[in-house]
Amino acid sequence: MAVVIAALLPVFILIVLGVVLKRSLMRLDTQWHGLERLTYFVLFPMLLIQTLVKADLSKVPVAGVGGALLLSALAMSLLCLMLRPALSRLGIDGPAFTSIFQGATRWQTFVGLSVAANMFGDVGLALASVAMVAIIPLVNVFSVAVLAHYASPEKQSGRAIVMTLVRNPLIWACAIGLFINVTHLPLPKLWHEVADALSRSSLAIGLLVTGAGLHLEGLLRPSAAAAIGVAFKLVLMPALALALAVWFGLSGESLAIVAICSAVPTSSSAYVLARQMGGDAPLLAQIITLQTIFAAITMPTAIALAASGG
Repeated sequence: MAVVIAALLPVFILIVLGVVLKRSLMRLDTQWHGLERLTYFVLFPMLLIQTLVKADLSKVPVAGVGGALLLSALAMSLLCLMLRPALSRLGIDGPAFTSIFQGATRWQTFVGLSVAANMFGDVGLALASVAMVAIIPLVNVFSVAVLAHYASPEKQSGRAIVMTLVRNPLIWACAIGLFINVTHLPLPKLWHEVADALSRSSLAIGLLVTGAGLHLEGLLRPSAAAAIGVAFKLVLMPALALALAVWFGLSGESLAIVAICSAVPTSSSAYVLARQMGGDAPLLAQIITLQTIFAAITMPTAIALAASGG
């Protein structure tokens, strides 16, 4: 447990620093929007590409790690959809349901990759990147489709949903990195020097942006919908993923990576998507903030359980 907490501590310190900076040195939203766009469209995609380019995928259990996380995300998505009638009877409307859905299924990649790298170095980073390849396309497709059906004032066409996915830079980064890795396409030394420099800055800036994006207002009286979103993501999702990982025969660092990737809070980009497509953005902001706070307790527990062999 001490090793796990030591790996998580720098991550949460950077998130807290982002909170402090947003309320002191960098109070303007435009400053953080610029950093968010830089990270989302340049720094983070470069980290994904470079990590996948350099990864020796023949030595990592791609199918086991990716399969466990893919199936757990699929199972959680189906569970949320099955519970839609029951949630409706609790007074949770369509836009609020989409926030619970995104809160339960999406994951904060900056936190996941940072913890994986802190605990297991390059191998952990490669395994976490494999997890991203499995999860990102699926959760983006489902999130856009659910928002289009349950929240959008104007129903989105199939073409609009496809174009939203096509414009996602993280999906492109995963595809490019895997293509270069599989084809062994040679890259010049200059590429690696520039890509490594950009990659090193991505996680730190991403965590600062995550902290700046937290909404601390209203946390003293969380809604029932927010509590459901927190419980689904921080408790049920890791339980599903670890059960599937053990069933796939994973152990050691591979099992721990599954725990890390499944136990992280929801991505802050989900809030942006909710604003764009008519979801309950204030509720999702509350879910993300609560998850980030409680993840400081639930993540070490899930990771330590996995590290001890499940």
